[in-house]
Amino acid sequence: MTLTVTSKGRQFDRLGLMYLGDIEVFRTSTAEPTTNGIIWTYVKEMEQYEALWKTDQKIIFDLGNLIDNTYTGIFSTTLTAIFFTAPNTRPTADQILPISAEASGRDAPSAFSLPSDAALVNHRIPQNVERAVVSLSACGQATEEFWYTNVLSSEVNTFADEIGTLYGYSPFREVQLLIDGQLTGVSWPFPIIFTGGIAPGLWRPIAGIDAFDLREHEIDITPWLPVLCDGASHSFEIRVAGIKDDGHGDASLSETVGSSWIVTGKIFLFLGPEGSITSGSPPKVDVSPPKLETASTITTNSTGANETLTYSTSATRSISITSEIKTSNGSSTSASWVQHLTYTNLNVLSSQGFTQYTKQSTTGTDRSSSRYQNDYSYPLTVNSTVSISDNGDFGIDASLSRGLEFAVNGPAVFPSKVQAFNHTAFGPATLFTLSGRQQPVPLSTSPLPFFSGAWTTTTQTGEAHYLSAGSRSYSFGITSQHFIFTGLEGTIGAGTNLELYKRDVRAVNATVVSDVEALVGRRVNASPLSGAAPGLVAQQDVGVGSVRELLGRGPGRSKDVLVMASGRTEERTTA
Repeated sequence: MTLTVTSKGRQFDRLGLMYLGDIEVFRTSTAEPTTNGIIWTYVKEMEQYEALWKTDQKIIFDLGNLIDNTYTGIFSTTLTAIFFTAPNTRPTADQILPISAEASGRDAPSAFSLPSDAALVNHRIPQNVERAVVSLSACGQATEEFWYTNVLSSEVNTFADEIGTLYGYSPFREVQLLIDGQLTGVSWPFPIIFTGGIAPGLWRPIAGIDAFDLREHEIDITPWLPVLCDGASHSFEIRVAGIKDDGHGDASLSETVGSSWIVTGKIFLFLGPEGSITSGSPPKVDVSPPKLETASTITTNSTGANETLTYSTSATRSISITSEIKTSNGSSTSASWVQHLTYTNLNVLSSQGFTQYTKQSTTGTDRSSSRYQNDYSYPLTVNSTVSISDNGDFGIDASLSRGLEFAVNGPAVFPSKVQAFNHTAFGPATLFTLSGRQQPVPLSTSPLPFFSGAWTTTTQTGEAHYLSAGSRSYSFGITSQHFIFTGLEGTIGAGTNLELYKRDVRAVNATVVSDVEALVGRRVNASPLSGAAPGLVAQQDVGVGSVRELLGRGPGRSKDVLVMASGRTEERTTA
């Protein structure tokens, strides 16, 4: 599936969701346009939805937007599907069920918005299912877009007189999957930064990691099949939790968070022979509440007013679910799902809340008896300062360093992207140049190994400055990204790795000044690029009235956000 978007004018980044019927199949976001206009293209693999493509589908592409005298950017989008056959393709699900509001019958999008909605559905699962996996799609919007910078709920009024009430429930979030009310698995989300986030100049033209294709988390629910295959209806629910604290170090998971989390899920079912019935023992569920630790300190200035707020949060959790299942072959096998996760976060608000430093780390391992393995790590460091002059002009100075390490091996529902190299073997492969032309590239003089998994590691570093003066605003930014894609033979941590693709890109003020690519060790593109503009060059946009209107956080008046969920169109305000 290829998505191409053009836009010109002034507009915030917007969230876009594509559905086949009631099932979300693609979650993306937009770049922020310029006065001269922009265009971008994203290509997404859709083979995991083969069961849906075999029947007629209603396509719903939900891209909420707001057009007025200030926000003039209209997004013109083109979706193109390309169908093809390939040898030795991996197995895909025989049936896919939605965990959604199921609103396509009203020609409406089907996402839930938490906490206002109850993200719960009931399904009667076919009795011949032999493997089942749920994927969770979730991201924060409005007061939850920058959840990793939120404060402990006991400290939300620390700088109420200076910048207003802060967003609470801590900087920790847990997306939960429940079956019949029992916790089945969790996702500790990757901190998505959309193209207007932190400081707009960071993301021209390099987009934030995963911002154009928000990653979904897989949870293997095969251990639950002895219960789910009983012919009865069972509930599937998605919740999002933060932390509630008493201000004295006692903390527990909250039953709610701020507005809003946009969530859906899917149940991928792999069937046995028709007429067979999967049975076995009920699952043994070893799930304890996460271990949570919080601490905070406040310092005051010479006038007695609060000057700094320092707060730390940490969490660890382990989940183990096991059962014995009997499938169509008549033999009993052990089914298991195991997760281990750790999280740390340090935030420092200084200068009465106008400067914020955030350092966060999330790591996790997921293991399934199906041989599915997933290791992930999400480091993040952000430093931002807001300044406001006496005449109302304001500025943002920001720097960040962030990364994603994501290793997946075994029968993942979603393709790891390594399948293209398995099919290509000798080559040539096709590479898209910066100009958009296809360039054939020979891969190797000898066959590549057959890869069972992939490891993606990428980092982004940058600094940006934003100034809003009167009716105009100016952005400056420098961003670099390092990306490596590696094929895995064998298991994670014990097999052989081969670097398949590498890229280093640097952009200065909306211009790519350096771009180096290598494919299976062969350099296919090198720069600096000709025509790159040295030094800092201002980019002009229509100004906005406050930091909170621009970003959705910080001082000033609130930002209007369009939330499309449960078949309703709502204009919500981050008050």
